[in-house]
Amino acid sequence: MRDDTPNETHRVHLSRTFDEDAELYDRARPGYPPELFDDLTEVAGIGPGCRVLEVGAGTGKATLPLAERGCRITAVELGADMAAVARRNLAAFEAVEIVTADFETWPLPEEPFDAVISATAFHWIDPAVRMTKAADALRPGGALAVVATQHVAGGSEEFFVEVQDCYERFDPATPPGLRLPAVEDVDTSDHEDEVVRSGRFGPVVFRRYEWDLTYTTAEYLEVLRTYSGHRALPPTARERLLECIAGLIDRRYGGRVTKRYLTELRVSRTAPALR
Repeated sequence: MRDDTPNETHRVHLSRTFDEDAELYDRARPGYPPELFDDLTEVAGIGPGCRVLEVGAGTGKATLPLAERGCRITAVELGADMAAVARRNLAAFEAVEIVTADFETWPLPEEPFDAVISATAFHWIDPAVRMTKAADALRPGGALAVVATQHVAGGSEEFFVEVQDCYERFDPATPPGLRLPAVEDVDTSDHEDEVVRSGRFGPVVFRRYEWDLTYTTAEYLEVLRTYSGHRALPPTARERLLECIAGLIDRRYGGRVTKRYLTELRVSRTAPALR
């Protein structure tokens, strides 16, 4: 299963796990490649004074770079603790408002937005609502920009093969022999299909970014503790899983592993106004 396709049966429950330790999330989760924000300017028209609605802002990992580019941002975040950390991180920017609400029921303001942006969060929004409401929030010709992040083959490749033994031992939901996909095998056409089905947007423009991040053992365990699937495990199983992973990194990889990320930007626009 891709990182951005949660099982619909568990989507709502898992989406609420992030708020359990917002400080850990803010400390451990990486941000996004700078080139992504450059491309947002080119493809989605993001720039100074642009009116942006951010869906699922978390602690502000994408909000801050957007604010630094002069955007006026209304950021909607479901988790109260996550929103509080985001307000702290964005305190220097008067043009940023953090709203604690779920996007599905939050009343849209009368003034439309130039862009709706969702970074590693759109998959947590109810699929029956997200496309239509995003379109309703936009001015004619406005852009929907969805950012998705995947863990792909690369980096410390042998570690990610070996570590599956830990997951198979302590997480019964782990498929046997699971392997990370190569970048070229990651098919995200389902987003394009969803855009087409909505009937509200034009063609999707895709941009991809591969990047590596090296973690110490402690840093890697911290980032794992922010993932919904790990957080949802029974506490004893989770701690044994993490102990198994830590032992493998320290014993076989000198206390450091490198993870390869694939970040994808997906931009589509609403129909322009008729002249």
